[in-house]
Amino acid sequence: MNNNKLENWEEKVLNNYLDGTQLKKIPASRKKRLVILRWLVRKFEEKVTYTERQVNEIISQHHSDYATLRREMIGYQLMEREKGFYWRLPAALWKSENEIR
Repeated sequence: MNNNKLENWEEKVLNNYLDGTQLKKIPASRKKRLVILRWLVRKFEEKVTYTERQVNEIISQHHSDYATLRREMIGYQLMEREKGFYWRLPAALWKSENEIR
């Protein structure tokens, strides 16, 4: 997909799964889930370290299942965690859908 088509598709995914800033449901499709997780991880500032409680509070503003979404952001390598602290990875380091294990 070229960039314009990709951006249009991602916008459509966001429109389908979001009601304002509320996530209606977590997509089952890995590709769509990645779009949602990238939207969500942008709610965190770069170069800021968060406690698990802070991460949960930010995520819960958008969806009640903060534990699943927190784990997914780690699993999709959008955030990292160490000793109970979390931080957002720079967008340049985010993996594409094909690179994620």
